[in-house]
Amino acid sequence: MEFKRLKANLKRDFSGAKRVKAAVLGDSATQLLCLAMRGYGYEQRLDLEIYEAGYDLLEREILDPGSGLYAFDPDFTLLFPSTPKLHKAFLKTGPEARSGFASAYLAKVAGWWAALEKRKARKIIHFNFGELEDGAFGHYANKVAQSFLFQLRKINFGLMELAPQHGSAFINDIASLQSRHGHRTAFSPQLYINADMVFALDHLPYVAKGAVDIMAAALGSARKCLILDLDNTLWGGVIGDDGLEGIQIGDLGVGKAYSELQWWAKELKERGIVLAVCSKNDDKTAREPFGKHPDMVLALDDIAVFMANWENKPENIKRIQAILNIGFDSMVFLDDNPFEREMVRKALPEVLVPELPEDPAEYVPFLREANLFETASFSGEDLGRTRMYKEEAGRQEAAMSFASEEEFLAGLGMTAEVSPCNAFNTPRVAQLSQRSNQFNLRTVRYTDQEVASLADSPEWRTFVFNLRDKFGDYGLVSAILLRRQEDAWFIDTWIMSCRVLKRGMERFSLERLVLALRGNGARKLVGEYLPTAKNGLVKDHYANLDFKRSGDRWELDLGTYRPAVHFIKETTHEL
Repeated sequence: MEFKRLKANLKRDFSGAKRVKAAVLGDSATQLLCLAMRGYGYEQRLDLEIYEAGYDLLEREILDPGSGLYAFDPDFTLLFPSTPKLHKAFLKTGPEARSGFASAYLAKVAGWWAALEKRKARKIIHFNFGELEDGAFGHYANKVAQSFLFQLRKINFGLMELAPQHGSAFINDIASLQSRHGHRTAFSPQLYINADMVFALDHLPYVAKGAVDIMAAALGSARKCLILDLDNTLWGGVIGDDGLEGIQIGDLGVGKAYSELQWWAKELKERGIVLAVCSKNDDKTAREPFGKHPDMVLALDDIAVFMANWENKPENIKRIQAILNIGFDSMVFLDDNPFEREMVRKALPEVLVPELPEDPAEYVPFLREANLFETASFSGEDLGRTRMYKEEAGRQEAAMSFASEEEFLAGLGMTAEVSPCNAFNTPRVAQLSQRSNQFNLRTVRYTDQEVASLADSPEWRTFVFNLRDKFGDYGLVSAILLRRQEDAWFIDTWIMSCRVLKRGMERFSLERLVLALRGNGARKLVGEYLPTAKNGLVKDHYANLDFKRSGDRWELDLGTYRPAVHFIKETTHEL
């Protein structure tokens, strides 16, 4: 990625891109960083409106309630303290106090974050520090707490420990970028001396990409599925021609490169990314290495959907999408064949198709640097995601044997558990708000802390829905957050996983809301649909549930509401 490419993007048409407000606060020059962020924002379909604080006014802007930062009211506040300035602050600390420098600095950062959160800052992106070995102790710096390197590393680790305590805070990992590209590439002494720029011009795009990728993920743009070709992608050779013993995989020669790719995919699966196979192959032959080759890292149980046949790959990817019920823009497709890659790009332009290097040894380094699966959340439910999608494939297969949809739903044996937001489900509710794009009536994004805060407020009611059936546990599939408005409850958020579409969950949820709200002084339920490029699925949601339009909102009379037919039985907690 080149800086001039991002600069050229500023002349392109941003119409249709999502407007996002970002404030950049630094202790060094930030003008070109802001430009690079806007340019890369174009590639993520984000139109960034940037407030750039005055030079070296980071702390003053945060602590002053009347600062331009708070008047701007950004969606994201980016804090960019630099390593050179940190080093100078360290040197100004007396030698006897330097062993406590990191602790004092982290306390100050915690104060910054708390001040921003107190004033309702939505999201914070804090840059950590690229390493600087000042040469004062040499390698002994790793053993002595009075060295700058020792304290800098403590600060970077301390930021990692601090961030989970602040759901609104994210780390732009400058240290990792510098490790990948090297200090001499990341830092230009000439630019620093002459313009107080901390990053070299060729390194700025990577810093900007890190910041904007975090924004995009926090705004709900997350890739959820990795689709893998097999021959010469997951292993070397062609299984149909070379046989089980002839494919290249394991610790010897080029086979090691393919094993490394499998380990990379396995790690993603364990993080919650769904794996699928799309291969031109005989199905039985394609499955054979997964069960019989001793060096295979991935097993069939790791694959949610397995498509091996002689159909073209775009059609098979469409079938995978139908089974998983996720957007094409949530998918990444890996294939060694340039022809297959280009066919998928043209037929399914929303699917991300990386241009894999020719040398398999370069596959994993290339994919790691590409950062294809940025996320703004992680919950325990991610660990079982593959199982959930395999169960869904079983449901779809079973549905074909029923004469009607009603007969199929009645036979699923669905039961739902209803509870308020609590310490156990809050991370998943926040994650669902951040990732749900299609079934999301107002597309409001919440952090863990924000969900916990409103759940504790008497002005809010929260409803969380878990669903299971005879095939297995869907987990937490829906959340509804209500805000009190005089004689009504306003539906601030209604989100649902698309995995349970057409299961009757909307009707069941509404029935439960009405039962819980009747008799507490409210006479109506008020909803609102705010259209986005992705939530057209729910544009008729309230009309289908018999709400009546009232201006730009929808209203349901709690007194006259009559439940609609569904096939979900209830087990519930006290609400």
